[in-house]
Amino acid sequence: MEEGESSKLRQIFNYNNVFYSFYYDDAGACVHRSREYALNYVYSGEMILENGKESIHVRKGECVFIPRDHHITMYKKPYGGEGYCGIFLMFTRQFLREMFGVLGRPGDVSKCGKLDSGVMKLPDTVELASLFASMSPYMNPEVKPKDNFMGLKLQEGLMALLAIDDRFAPTLFDFNEPWKIDIMEFLEDNYMCDLTIEEIAHYTGRSLATFKRDFKKISDLTPEKWLIRKRLEVAYDMVRSGKKKIMEVYTEVGFRNPSHFSTAFKRHFGVAPTAVV
Repeated sequence: MEEGESSKLRQIFNYNNVFYSFYYDDAGACVHRSREYALNYVYSGEMILENGKESIHVRKGECVFIPRDHHITMYKKPYGGEGYCGIFLMFTRQFLREMFGVLGRPGDVSKCGKLDSGVMKLPDTVELASLFASMSPYMNPEVKPKDNFMGLKLQEGLMALLAIDDRFAPTLFDFNEPWKIDIMEFLEDNYMCDLTIEEIAHYTGRSLATFKRDFKKISDLTPEKWLIRKRLEVAYDMVRSGKKKIMEVYTEVGFRNPSHFSTAFKRHFGVAPTAVV
């Protein structure tokens, strides 16, 4: 399929951190890494969220809360004869700080714990139903909302969350920096993901400069070279086992195209992937 054709089948519009997504084909898989808290409402079709442990199916009229810094794979696809359409509200840290200043301390947040770190399918509340019903006219890409109007919808979405569970307040209004986590443990779990070094630094709780400094303490390679070597070593074992085709292997270990994979593989091992037995 040509790139022009693909773009016609998938459209995403961002209105002041409110995203409207339209997928008219059946190939709507993407890796999602939101640095911010978010609500994702399915207007039609189906969205499947996979985190490596479970699959969460979200269908027409359903809504999920996605935690900050949560790594999931999304599959957006037709269901019930309708293509996928969804609304994604992103609550940035700046927005939450501003709202905390407006709301003050919403309830005694010290008396309740935080939410679990996973995706949460939300109950069908009057507040959420009213919010997304008022946003449905903008499913028409030709109707452009004003930024200040969408800002109000973000506020409404936040208030809807706070009404669902007292634990949303201490979760959303926690502005502490994340703790550092073990770099190698993170890379071993996520080497196949399409992450930039800046994103990896963020997810391990470090600035880019601190991440590079800490990485030098544990490896003689640069982070980029470590990732390529790790992917190639895993790919070699997979190819040698003969259980998967080469076209399956290169995508699973994190390479974007087969030619790059073959070139890197031959440079590292001295033989082409097809020559491994």
